[in-house]
Amino acid sequence: MPLKITGMTQPLPTDPAGDVDAATNEAIRRAVDAGFPGTVADLARLVRIPSVSWPAFDPGHVAQSAEAVAELLRGTGVFELVEVRRAAVEDGSELGQPAVVAHRPARNDRPTVLLYAHHDVQPPGKDEDWETPPFEPTQRGDRLHGRGAADDKAGIMAHVGAIRALSEAAGDFDLGLAVFIEGEEEWASRSFGNFLSENREVLAADAIIVADSGNWDLETPAITVALRGAVAFNLRIDTLAHASHSGMYGGAVPDAMLAAIRLLDTLWDEAGSVAVDGLRSAGLETPAYDEAQLRAEAGLLDGVTPIGTGTILSRIWSQPSITVTGIDAPDVANASNTLVPGVRVRISARIAPGQDANEAYAAIRGHLERHVPFGARLSFEEPDRGQPFLVDTTGWAVAETRAAMTEGWGRPPVEVGVGGSIPFIAELVAEFPQAQILVTGVEDPDSRAHSPNESLHLGVFKRALLSEALFLARLDARTLD
Repeated sequence: MPLKITGMTQPLPTDPAGDVDAATNEAIRRAVDAGFPGTVADLARLVRIPSVSWPAFDPGHVAQSAEAVAELLRGTGVFELVEVRRAAVEDGSELGQPAVVAHRPARNDRPTVLLYAHHDVQPPGKDEDWETPPFEPTQRGDRLHGRGAADDKAGIMAHVGAIRALSEAAGDFDLGLAVFIEGEEEWASRSFGNFLSENREVLAADAIIVADSGNWDLETPAITVALRGAVAFNLRIDTLAHASHSGMYGGAVPDAMLAAIRLLDTLWDEAGSVAVDGLRSAGLETPAYDEAQLRAEAGLLDGVTPIGTGTILSRIWSQPSITVTGIDAPDVANASNTLVPGVRVRISARIAPGQDANEAYAAIRGHLERHVPFGARLSFEEPDRGQPFLVDTTGWAVAETRAAMTEGWGRPPVEVGVGGSIPFIAELVAEFPQAQILVTGVEDPDSRAHSPNESLHLGVFKRALLSEALFLARLDARTLD
């Protein structure tokens, strides 16, 4: 049976038990309202730190960002432990980027919830593509613009703001809290598994909120229940020992650019669907979503047609996709009349829920090796693999989340799939198999995460923050069975 994601509200799988008295509920709302300007100001300070975790960027900025997050958590006054820590990457060759952990124990049989977000950001790209400087947070109307304003420094501040509101409204609460603010999510979370293992005692929880996803629209919250996996690697295509004159040898000697274009084109069929044997689809049932909405949200130019087959959301949520995200080759300004001897490309694939990422990488690599033209030499570099994920929606934590979102937004949440990937969730499940995973977030369809002019809708942010504060209050009123 395919997983049914209708986009409509489903009945609560378990009756939420964490009822919050009216006085506490109202006190939380007042605390969120009163603290919101300061929360936005703190978010702006984080956005000003260019914490790009990619190797070509200054790691000092990521360290600065980690310290700033740690100070925000210390400032809540609720934690017994707040530290910046690092762990070795998977192969042990170096330490990963700094992350922040915080902890307070549960009391009186209350549950513990782990709050996750990440403080590193994507590279900004070209300054000329931004309407305002990427690391100078700028409010225009209801939106705060800047790299990381939505992905995912707003996730951090949703956690901080919710904790502040709960502390102000409830005083010395009994709920256990753990916090993990990662520093390398945008660069493959290479130390994530080791970090979880080394910090298991601090991070162990009954429920985990991953605040790194989005909402259905500006007025409707969402719980993400399906995520595609990811496979990314560099592919080098070589045909010559050195560059040769294109006039002297062109037409007889295959250059690497020709081989690369021919090879890459085999990855898709004429409709633009992935044409790699061994990559599977999940068969999720999806809600209505038309081409007009796709055009508006994705910025599809007039006259450019969508690609793929099936419903639009099935193409994004439950089918594989392959994208060439970068090419190392001479740029036009430096293009001489020579045959290019070698080209390197970055291939980024998204894998349908239910398929193993290692199996998917083997399928893509095998396809490329079988279809290589002109006997070109292929080299595969730096493969990164992240598993897809399907959320179990039957637990009490989902019921409490639904109830809190309904209160915070004024309407119930919808269940959605997401075409993007959060590969480390599978590692969270492996390390904490008994914990219930909740994937939420502060983004909306126009947030443009990873793109120029990334922004956060402040109304969405406030409702998401309020919902998380109400969720924490509900858990503080709930005892473990």
